[in-house]
Amino acid sequence: MLTMKLQRFAVCIVVIIGILSTIAQSIRFELESGHTKCIADDIKSNSMTVGHYSIVNPNEGQPLPESHRITLKVTSAYGNSYHSAENVQSGQFAFQAVEAGDYMACFFAIDHQPSLKIPIEFDWRSGVAAKDWSNVAKKGSVDAMNFELKKLADTITSIHEEMFYLREREQEMQELNKITNSRMAWLSFLSLFVCLSVAGLQLWHLKSFFEKKKLI
Repeated sequence: MLTMKLQRFAVCIVVIIGILSTIAQSIRFELESGHTKCIADDIKSNSMTVGHYSIVNPNEGQPLPESHRITLKVTSAYGNSYHSAENVQSGQFAFQAVEAGDYMACFFAIDHQPSLKIPIEFDWRSGVAAKDWSNVAKKGSVDAMNFELKKLADTITSIHEEMFYLREREQEMQELNKITNSRMAWLSFLSLFVCLSVAGLQLWHLKSFFEKKKLI
């Protein structure tokens, strides 16, 4: 019995670590000059989010060309700006999300002739992945086991909050579906009433026409 519990606990740890590593994974992409590329992240309210971006030097050992500069704007789902940087080669941002929803990080590169592609590395973390665990370990002077347990506990808390957040979104979608179905039902009744009214008017018009012509 104890062995089975330990196996289940080990499986949970593996799953949680996998989720955490997925959340904290950085990405690399190419941005063509004169174009915009946006990356979205669904962040719940009161969650901490941090990001770091930099242009990857195509020629190692040499300074970046002046043409390799980008503009970044981070906005919420309601259009509120949380970060803005123009003509930079690297930067970072950190803020606590006030609004829940999809946050957009949009990169833009000035147009160049001939066109060029700028490689960018972007690391965007939110929730428990945004916490600097190395500083937590140093400040707390904890051993490796306590450090891992605290990390797992915060991850579990984050997943638990995410489940409640998804449940709230599901309820909102259900309410929206109910309202939409109700409106569609009223629209169907209204359409049927209009069709019957038009048919009745047509019959009345035909009857009046035939009576005038003394056909009936």
